[in-house]
Amino acid sequence: MYGGSNRFAGQIAVVTGGAQGIGLAVATRMAREGASVTIADRAEEATKGAVAELRSQGLDARAECHDLEGLEGARALYNNVMSRHGRVDVAVHNVGGTIWAKPFWEYSPNEIEAEIRRSLWPTIWCCHAVLPHLISAGQGAIVNVGSVATRGINRLPYAAAKGGVSALTAALAQDLEDRPIRVNCVAPGGVNVARVTPRNPAPPTDADRAGFDTVVRQTLRDTPMARFGEPDEIASAICFLAAPEASYITGQTLYVAGGGIG
Repeated sequence: MYGGSNRFAGQIAVVTGGAQGIGLAVATRMAREGASVTIADRAEEATKGAVAELRSQGLDARAECHDLEGLEGARALYNNVMSRHGRVDVAVHNVGGTIWAKPFWEYSPNEIEAEIRRSLWPTIWCCHAVLPHLISAGQGAIVNVGSVATRGINRLPYAAAKGGVSALTAALAQDLEDRPIRVNCVAPGGVNVARVTPRNPAPPTDADRAGFDTVVRQTLRDTPMARFGEPDEIASAICFLAAPEASYITGQTLYVAGGGIG
């Protein structure tokens, strides 16, 4: 699955939301391809477990547990990585995910704000926190994780947040101009992920289950390949954009969604 690639040899990589799902698949692939990987997540036990599993395979991995919905957590993460390694080569910003699924008018104001905090602010703050280090070094690659849900149903606040991730990726690439720092976005479709920590800790109601069932049906209907993706399929695209072979690609959003377009 991973072949004999050593394309991240000697590189320092950070993967946020890396304790499970897509983030863990990315961290595992990068570590197997030679990177020293920092897995950042606020789920402490899951993060430590993920790092322990990678280390048991002889891979170089470390844990950082922070709440990345605020700038303080993002700065602490990257300051700690800089203190440990002296640089950052690759930053994958993967925190996010739908908390509720229902028509927009049924969201409370607090729920709307929670969705934006979960799926937009961590990427904004992590970009803001890592950029001074990349600019000082004069090199680096950022890959943000968006979503095809920008055209999805029952997830308007999440869709707006992920649309923002794609927009900030394009705008940031323009701001960087001729600096050798690349910024790209991968937008997954539906992905088969068995979560260790639930996005919504409250027990699901009948309305919650119905809302997510509708999302699943719409996702499959609008996906030409008529299936959900696997975390490794998304990770392969993220790693490509982070790797040297993508050296002339920046400011792009790559849809990895079985033909679905957000």
